[in-house]
Amino acid sequence: MNRRADQELVRLQAVKGGAPPVGAELGPVMIDFFKQSVSRRQTKLGKLAECWGQLIPSTLVDHCSLESLSRGSLTVIVDSSSHLYELRQVLLAGLEKQIMIACKSAGLRKIVLKPGRWYEGDPAERKVRFPR
Repeated sequence: MNRRADQELVRLQAVKGGAPPVGAELGPVMIDFFKQSVSRRQTKLGKLAECWGQLIPSTLVDHCSLESLSRGSLTVIVDSSSHLYELRQVLLAGLEKQIMIACKSAGLRKIVLKPGRWYEGDPAERKVRFPR
């Protein structure tokens, strides 16, 4: 009886203790994803962010966030209605044309401003909020 129990334990150990199956490597897939999705967007939005940071007054830069660039339309989120109004006035005063000229290589044709927050809580803390 003892021998049969030992054989059963050996069999169970062999079945349950087997090495887990090895999947495909994740590295090459992540590199391809990065090149196709992140890198391409980063080059366009990086140029836009640089121009935006240089041309927009520093009092307004802290209150806005570049959200997306789609079909030549740059969407900018502004955290309060007063800053939205002020930014709109600055853009209408001629700064929008300067930005368009400076960022023409990135495919910028239009700037859309929309109210909203990209952070949670107090504006002084500026914690980034991710969509769920």
